[in-house]
Amino acid sequence: MKKILDLLVALGHRFMDFVRYTGGLTILLGQTIFWIPMPPFRRRQIFEQMSRIGVDSLPIVSLISLFTGMVLALQSAYQMQKFSAEMYIASLVAFSMTRELGPVLTALIVAGRVGASITAEVGTMKVTEQIDALETLATNPIKYLVVPRFLALMIMLPLLTLYADMIGVIGGYIIGVYKLGISHAMYMQNTWHPLKYKDLFTGLVKSYFFAIIICIVACYEGMTAEGGAEGVGRSTTSSVVVSFILIIACDCFFTALFYFVMR
Repeated sequence: MKKILDLLVALGHRFMDFVRYTGGLTILLGQTIFWIPMPPFRRRQIFEQMSRIGVDSLPIVSLISLFTGMVLALQSAYQMQKFSAEMYIASLVAFSMTRELGPVLTALIVAGRVGASITAEVGTMKVTEQIDALETLATNPIKYLVVPRFLALMIMLPLLTLYADMIGVIGGYIIGVYKLGISHAMYMQNTWHPLKYKDLFTGLVKSYFFAIIICIVACYEGMTAEGGAEGVGRSTTSSVVVSFILIIACDCFFTALFYFVMR
């Protein structure tokens, strides 16, 4: 009986932690949206964050998207060749990149690279009491720290997603044309003709929500870090793990919404 009670108490504590965490994320998101239109507008900080998030992420996004497109073409060719349907490889790569892999892989890359950096930076400011110093100087920490990163992610992640889609298609083109012998004209026709605006639109909508997840989770973990350097490390790890889980869950939700509910 005591073990059952201990189990129920532990589950209750976990549930309360979940509610507290979810509430903290929601409050931070609401405060961020509230402070966006409020002056002063820190344009320089926003552009600096855009450079760190977007420009500095281009090399790794390029490599992963290129090899993803190539692997998709190779894997699909293995099956398609059995049915003499190599011409459909281009469509498969284009659909996979624009609908799913482009947005999701880009978001995971940015969450692992940029989200962890944001959490470590903000967490270090938290444990060294720099955030408290901002408040004593009548500077709102959310306006100063969160809003520039939020706006930069909302701008750069969709652009990175479009770039990843393009590079992934190029990777598939390299395999399709130079390895499988598909003609250039046929590959390009089977890439662009089946695509619809909905395919690009759904990927971009996902990327906006992924940007919100990455920024809010990273900043919340950083602003609640405690316990010195060890606490910052724990918060950074938690930020990446939670962001990954929420990105995959959000992707599943929007895929079901766009392709099975809103047909």
